[in-house]
Amino acid sequence: MSEQNVQRLPAEELYGRELEALIAAEGDPVPTGWRMSPRSVLTYITGGVTVKGVAITPKYMGNRRLVEIAIATLVTDRALLLIGEPGTAKSWLSEHLAAAVNGDSTKVIQGTAGTTEEQIRYSWNYAMLIAKGPSPEAMVKSPVYRAMETGSIARVEEISRCASEVQDALISILSEKRLSVPELGLEIPAAKGFSVIATANTRDKGVNEMSAALKRRFNIVVLPTPADLATELEIVRTRVAQLSAGLDLNARQPEEDTVEKVVTIFRELRAGATLDGKQKLKSTSGVLSTAEAISLLANSMALAGSFGSGTITPADLAAALQGAVIKDEEKDRLAWKEYLENVMKKRGSGWLPLYRACRELEP
Repeated sequence: MSEQNVQRLPAEELYGRELEALIAAEGDPVPTGWRMSPRSVLTYITGGVTVKGVAITPKYMGNRRLVEIAIATLVTDRALLLIGEPGTAKSWLSEHLAAAVNGDSTKVIQGTAGTTEEQIRYSWNYAMLIAKGPSPEAMVKSPVYRAMETGSIARVEEISRCASEVQDALISILSEKRLSVPELGLEIPAAKGFSVIATANTRDKGVNEMSAALKRRFNIVVLPTPADLATELEIVRTRVAQLSAGLDLNARQPEEDTVEKVVTIFRELRAGATLDGKQKLKSTSGVLSTAEAISLLANSMALAGSFGSGTITPADLAAALQGAVIKDEEKDRLAWKEYLENVMKKRGSGWLPLYRACRELEP
């Protein structure tokens, strides 16, 4: 399958030119198992410079020091845990760190209620196991196993959604840096460069809370929601442009005013107050994250490109807004209706077309 027909390329392929330029320009010491120095990884993540004629685009827009701490953790023998609200770019940062350090972000375990211990360690091809008994050929190696062998990074997404016994399987691996395969009489040592990046969101604390023993094996970096309106606007604008470039939306990029309206609405409903702090609001049940704002604008572009003129209209935006805001039918509809009447309606002529389009969708 050609790259043009792939819906989503891994970061190391999508940003391959940037990675190659940084590797070619490398002038600092490179840790064992890494493709570039920690300083170059930071440049790749934060962007904003040109290296050997290639513009390095920002991958994470936020507190630079947090990124430095995350990269420095991976230089040591400690694993890294990224924690934050849904939509704070934990998985995005995890993927790009692995892409920059190893050129491979695909050794991933997706944490769910159905994730098993075998997915952390190894399992078997049971047809071969029955036919020939335990053998290296019959073994199905987990992403963590492969990362240990190659001295690279494995990623565990949403670790707190995994059952406690699955989380516990990581404790000995992170402590001893060895994986035992008793069926073959093997003890697999981790090669230099091996590490794990895990993510967990703060809304999942009560799902399968991580034990103190497991937390001690990680350095924890908390990724906050964007600190101010300007930062969130920049993130949304940049990511919408990147996301839409790989999709056949047949629509123009949203106007600055459109992006600002969406981000303002999200920040106010998320905080339960208007941006100036003068008016209290009912919060909605959903998170209304930055990632959701990006998806909402991409959806609005799809509506405009497929059924409109190619430019996002208030009607396109209203339809996407209603789907994003109203998750709990009763509670969220009441909060949204009050926001429309008490905030949006009173904001003047610039907001009236969007207010009217939103009202038309109300039953």
